[in-house]
Amino acid sequence: MAGLPGIEVPKVAVLPQVDVCRLAQQALWDEVWLTPKPGLVDSANNGSHRDMDLALFLKSITAIAPWFSAFHSLGVEHSGRAAKELLNLIRPTGIACEQAMYQATWGVNTHKGGVFSLGLLCTAAGRLEGQKRAITASSLCETVSEICAGLVERELINSCKSATVGERLYQQLGLTGARGEAETGFMTVREHVLPYWFEESELPRRLLNALLRLMAHNPDTNLVSRGGVAGLQYVQRYATRLLRQQWTIEDIREMDANLIDRNLSPGGSADLLAVSYILANIGM
Repeated sequence: MAGLPGIEVPKVAVLPQVDVCRLAQQALWDEVWLTPKPGLVDSANNGSHRDMDLALFLKSITAIAPWFSAFHSLGVEHSGRAAKELLNLIRPTGIACEQAMYQATWGVNTHKGGVFSLGLLCTAAGRLEGQKRAITASSLCETVSEICAGLVERELINSCKSATVGERLYQQLGLTGARGEAETGFMTVREHVLPYWFEESELPRRLLNALLRLMAHNPDTNLVSRGGVAGLQYVQRYATRLLRQQWTIEDIREMDANLIDRNLSPGGSADLLAVSYILANIGM
């Protein structure tokens, strides 16, 4: 619209739209096809899993991917409410998404951790969009942290239950798992992955390097549930050694065989790899 004579119409800043939902879907596809992945399901083998294979993961991703837009819509719809209210508001959608996953996988938990973390990121993106704020890796992580404020205290510290693996491992070892990572705004990813994302030029090596860095630093409750603290420490030391020696694909294949032999699967780090992919492709 033209302005009045002699009066310049101010330009309205238009924030670039970042499609976090699309990135979340792509993160899951790229993660599942990445091969080899130590102890994890890929196109070469089933890793340390007897109840999962690549076909099951593909069905799972197809089932949960459409739900990311629902999380985003809730973030937009409730962007005027306090951040701490959002967790309860999106919980029914999270449960419905999990049920879609279980229906597709005949009851196998393939992506529950991914639904939690990626659902939060999509919700945070919707909230930022609704508030007309820029979507960056930093603003997403800050918003997720605000949404999850007090989560560890409510569900782990003050909980008398030990029904889930996460609750049991907190009671026994003080590990906060996916809840703690979300409440800190994915601190492990921001500190140990994002600064090193562009060390590798090709996407497969970039993803594997990120996975190794996560395995070296993430107190993965999936590893502890399978191999105890000793299993976690074994994987952390192994990944640290490979990072120091400039690893090769053959090193990764050998690590895969060793983790399978010990029935170890770094599933928590795989979930954070998808988070890393999204944040790295947005930029700080």
